[in-house]
Amino acid sequence: MLRHTPKFRTKIADSPSEFIAAQKLRYSIFVRELGGGGDMVDHDSGLERDRFDPYFDHILLFDDARKNNPIIGVYRVMTCEKAYELGEFYSDEEYDLSMLRRSGKKLLELGRSCLEYDYRGGTALAYLWQAVANYASEREVEILFGVASFHGTDVSELAEPLSLLHHHYLADEKLRPVAKKPFNQKMNILEPDVIDRKSAVLKMPALIKSYIKLGGKVGLDAYVDHKFNTTDVCLIMDTSLVDPKRKSFLPKETLIDYNLDK
Repeated sequence: MLRHTPKFRTKIADSPSEFIAAQKLRYSIFVRELGGGGDMVDHDSGLERDRFDPYFDHILLFDDARKNNPIIGVYRVMTCEKAYELGEFYSDEEYDLSMLRRSGKKLLELGRSCLEYDYRGGTALAYLWQAVANYASEREVEILFGVASFHGTDVSELAEPLSLLHHHYLADEKLRPVAKKPFNQKMNILEPDVIDRKSAVLKMPALIKSYIKLGGKVGLDAYVDHKFNTTDVCLIMDTSLVDPKRKSFLPKETLIDYNLDK
């Protein structure tokens, strides 16, 4: 629990020290807290990294009211231009993205979203989302997408939220990613009439709930990522369909001073 009033600020990492700070925060959450791993994880230095990092921009969330280690949140984003330069999106490792590519729409891939524990459940995630929204708007992005994770790989414990997502939030077939074999997992585990919606929503991570509230949809099937100890879903959001009332994620009094520093 925070013992001070935070002073949030966002910017895109533009120095080696900020880039390393982002990877350190990712390590503390994805590796130390959640038990994930990866071929390029540096345990000695405490860095969670992968081969995609040089192609992503890292949006950093600072709490300037905290003097030491003010970076408390990260979201990495990759434009379709960078993906085409690389030859793939990160999500290609788990999902067939053919329909998204064929759509002809301008894409932005999101990933590695994380917040320090004490900042979860408050307005910090809204600040990160607003930063992503600003980034996307400046680049005239039409589709936001990326994998988001449930902790753990025991699908039986996730039957309610996965089934709710499948039955009520499945993306249009024209944009729908499909989880790749052999680690794909059917999400329609339960029939719609036996799902306890309240219980299902409570079991969803905040990030997934945020997508859904903003009009987001999911791809077909989940992907069980044993390396990261997660069960992933692919989330898609058509920016043209976002409810205009929800295009600003911050309280009105904060919007005047809010900008994404470059």
